[in-house]
Amino acid sequence: MYQLFFALVFRWMDPERAHHLAVRWIRLTASVPVLRTFVAAVLAPRHKELRTEALGLRMHGPFGLAAGFDKNAVAIDGMTMLGFDHIEIGTVTALAQPGNPAKRLFRLIPDRALINRMGFNNEGSAAVAQRLAERRPVFKGVVGVNIGKTKVVPEAEAVADYVTSTERLARHADYLVVNVSSPNTPGLRNLQATESLRPLLTAVREAADRTVTDRRVPLLVKIAPDLADEDIDAVADLALELGLDGIIATNTTIGREGLLSPSSLTEEAGGLSGAPLKERSLEVLRRLYARVGDRITLVGVGGVENAEDAWQRILAGATLVQGYSAFIYRGPFWSRSVHRGLAARLAASEYATLAEAVGAGVRENTTTAATAEEPAA
Repeated sequence: MYQLFFALVFRWMDPERAHHLAVRWIRLTASVPVLRTFVAAVLAPRHKELRTEALGLRMHGPFGLAAGFDKNAVAIDGMTMLGFDHIEIGTVTALAQPGNPAKRLFRLIPDRALINRMGFNNEGSAAVAQRLAERRPVFKGVVGVNIGKTKVVPEAEAVADYVTSTERLARHADYLVVNVSSPNTPGLRNLQATESLRPLLTAVREAADRTVTDRRVPLLVKIAPDLADEDIDAVADLALELGLDGIIATNTTIGREGLLSPSSLTEEAGGLSGAPLKERSLEVLRRLYARVGDRITLVGVGGVENAEDAWQRILAGATLVQGYSAFIYRGPFWSRSVHRGLAARLAASEYATLAEAVGAGVRENTTTAATAEEPAA
């Protein structure tokens, strides 16, 4: 039904307008008590075997909504109703900003992908913090908050900008994410260099601890798929050095290799997400797990379309998995499908729990490689 609706309606509608319309429908449904209970029963059935503990938090499962869909924390209950085990809002900046000029969101339908150059359009951390403070949840769920740099703030003042958002939002966050990997804010990706990232993450950690004294707010960093392998290793080492709680791999890419869509679309500036990102994000995840093992939590995102993609990310080291772009193409039954498929794959596997499967593919490959290198007797 959704595929038909998408083909007949959403496909011909401006992508950003379609997004806002969908959010309004989801919010409206979640505001009606009997209706939201029915929808949640259909779209968010629970699978006990998928229960997940990560970042000191308990979740119904490992599959969450990536940042970008709900920038201003207006649809948390609605997306939880649709079955996502955690919702990451944002990216939120210290100052409100309109983002880049429209048109700034593009569907690459043959590639099952999106290009966006939204530019962190959001209402600002003060407004979002107030909304979170006033929120009365109707569904229990984990809420992460993704923060980024305000566009007009010079790179030299980025640390203070992130600290401002941290001080406003940390108390409302189940976990906090430092986004230094969007390609749509000038100079932002420069902050991924360890000499810039170290003082930034240190300052955010201190601000979170100073602001929230009754618990530790888990802190993660989100990185780009376009980093060189040695830079991925450097970020992993830094995360261990600073006692970071996790790494999210990965954000959108500036690459355009192998796309099927017309050049009029593929040449648009911005970050590419969706199916074309699948292999690279998985490579980054495997490399991170090989470097950090179980010492910090890894979150796999990028090109996740179905249960098999989510399962492969778990085997590659992800305790949590996120998606967004495929939701545009798959619709409201997507999360249910992923959960059912994950439960089936776990049942058919050699692993007793989902936690046992995390990183198993990387560990097995490492063992096989080591055995192959052993000299013959």
